[in-house]
Amino acid sequence: QVQLVESGGGLVQAGGSLRLSCAASGSIRSINAMGWYRQAPGKQREFVATITSDGRTTYADSVKGRFTISRDNAKNTVYLQMNSLKPEDTAVYYCNAVLVYVYWGQGTQVTVSS
Repeated sequence: QVQLVESGGGLVQAGGSLRLSCAASGSIRSINAMGWYRQAPGKQREFVATITSDGRTTYADSVKGRFTISRDNAKNTVYLQMNSLKPEDTAVYYCNAVLVYVYWGQGTQVTVSS
């Protein structure tokens, strides 16, 4: 079992920045990868970024060059630094952890105003 708690969402103007955090607890040694997804109103949840246990990262094309995923193993925390935010980045952002099963956090709202 893994518990995930996201934080750091909020309201920001277009062009601004936010940093999301996802703190993991529980069976964290079994985590293969952690990632961020987002879901805008009326849309399906979509992939944003992922980072493996050995630090390899993958990004959605829509966020490449603007978002950076990183992890602090000592704090069991994954971060998503979001720069140059756009109104279309507005969504609920979810953290996940991949073990044998996939665990999800409760989500944190990000709203980008134009």
